[in-house]
Amino acid sequence: MKTTVVIDPITRIEGHLRVDVEVEDGKVTDARAAGEMFRGIEGILRGRNPVDAQQITQRICGVCPASHAQAATLNLDNAFGVTPPENGRLIRNLVLGANYIQSHILHFYHLAALDYVDITAILKYTGNDPNLKRVKAWAQAEVDSGRATAVAPFLPRYKGDYIADTELNIGAIAHYLEALKMRREAQEMLAIFGGKMPHAVAILPGGASEKVTVDKIVAFKSRLRELRTFIDTVYIPDVLAVADGYKQYFGIGVGCGNLLAYGVFEEDVSGSKKLFPAGTYIDGAAGPFSDAKIAEYVKKSRYSSATGKHPSEGETTPDERKRGAYSWLKAPRYDKKVLEVGPLARMAVAHLTGGNDKASKLVTDTLKRYDAPVSALFSVLGRHAARALECKVVADRCAEWVAELKPGEPSHAKFEIPKEATGMGLTEAPRGALGHWITIKNKKIDSYQCVVPTTWNASPRDDRKQPGPMEQALVGTPIADPENPIEALRVVRSFDPCIACAVHMVTPDGRTLNEFRAV
Repeated sequence: MKTTVVIDPITRIEGHLRVDVEVEDGKVTDARAAGEMFRGIEGILRGRNPVDAQQITQRICGVCPASHAQAATLNLDNAFGVTPPENGRLIRNLVLGANYIQSHILHFYHLAALDYVDITAILKYTGNDPNLKRVKAWAQAEVDSGRATAVAPFLPRYKGDYIADTELNIGAIAHYLEALKMRREAQEMLAIFGGKMPHAVAILPGGASEKVTVDKIVAFKSRLRELRTFIDTVYIPDVLAVADGYKQYFGIGVGCGNLLAYGVFEEDVSGSKKLFPAGTYIDGAAGPFSDAKIAEYVKKSRYSSATGKHPSEGETTPDERKRGAYSWLKAPRYDKKVLEVGPLARMAVAHLTGGNDKASKLVTDTLKRYDAPVSALFSVLGRHAARALECKVVADRCAEWVAELKPGEPSHAKFEIPKEATGMGLTEAPRGALGHWITIKNKKIDSYQCVVPTTWNASPRDDRKQPGPMEQALVGTPIADPENPIEALRVVRSFDPCIACAVHMVTPDGRTLNEFRAV
């Protein structure tokens, strides 16, 4: 018997997502993912000074604003014809690297791991760790209160096959708390060269505004040292421990099997060489990347805009009552094919193309540990493992970049805003390929388009009726109890979706929700 399971909203992701799955004979047979709000940032930018773009687009998201700052500045660099000096390139990499580290730690410990860890184990804690004792006292008081929302946001939760071993659960809860401190360290590290977090002010076209000093280098290094230890001795071992206990998830959440990476972290000021290379993996073969093959389709999206347009010609005309549409996300495709983006794509492309020896060795060693083929990467655990290993690659390279900074030397190059120009900025947010496109007329923004990672991964069906990557990954997922579809949530969260990036809020009648005065 076929059952429709609606999960709305999916929490413990960035923003809220709706997923509808059809379950028959204990497995998902069809799925639809829907972003349920409109993102109108492109309309806000029209008619503004082009240099507003790297500040305004950061407001798309509070978790990965550094990625939007990077995409926007690369976009404007391209339009203005300016190249950052070496210090400017390094500062951009360090700001983005710090954002990667905090985001990957956030995703595993504070969003995804709670699908596996039994948080109620804390009530059995008998040790003397003061932090765990405080958590136990709080949880006990919450339970004793009898409120429906007791122990929120950890409870209520779906029933499921959580880790049974009490000591393992308590160890994981201790690491959850430690991860909060690590994220703070990474955010402070970002603010040293970015000015503040969220929404860094120091990343600009032509480089960065922050001056390089010995004090800042020392402050960055001290925090990075602590984070690298945490990644090596806690984060990666914890991901492998989850993999040891849930090996079946190497075969669940397979998805479309095609990957796309724009490449990220410039290794020279021209941007021609990157730490993680651009590339594709389509129909079982690695290949080069061409931005000309990107197009956005909207047949099932709530837009009346023309479909199949390259983002440089893209339109964003909302149509909330469009018949047959079910999502506010567009459907980006590469050469008309469905491609997954994210850490798995970056690590796999780097591994399969030989574009990063360290990344390749980490992938190879992990596959050997589980005696698994490369195809095992296309799974829930493959995505988690790729994210943790990538975090190590980025943190280790940050230690080298910060040592290359030259105090006293410039970090910014002058530029002039052209009267007419076009630009393109391609980079990678922690969650995947991120692109910004701009057209400038009369020194103002005439059009601006952002194609974000979750638009790729959580896209609806396209004009050829092809389901998006997440929709395909859900098909085949075993569901033990349709009333508690935790298995489907594990698949969705493995993508680390960011609906805050993909959609924003609007009222259909244009009613003002509130007004604020900036002081």
